[in-house]
Amino acid sequence: MFGIGGGEMFLIVLVALMLFGSDKIPEIARTLGKGMQQLKNATNDIKSEIHKSADIDGIKKSFTEIGNSDTTNEIKNEIDKVKEDIEDMSGPIKRIK
Repeated sequence: MFGIGGGEMFLIVLVALMLFGSDKIPEIARTLGKGMQQLKNATNDIKSEIHKSADIDGIKKSFTEIGNSDTTNEIKNEIDKVKEDIEDMSGPIKRIK
């Protein structure tokens, strides 16, 4: 970026004083300061939302990976076997409606 030296800064202040007058300069500076603060806050909000979204996507990916793992499938198969065994044992005991 471009750096502003002392001479250039003096020239900018001198031109601003001539254009706006000494009574308007503090008001302009405050307005510029508020505008820059609002811009900074908006930028931080956008960064925060991007980070939150990335974190949520990472969590969803982790759950998807866990759901697709071989261990999960093995557990599901074992649960299905136990359900079938229970149904086989309780078959004759079920009430007739």
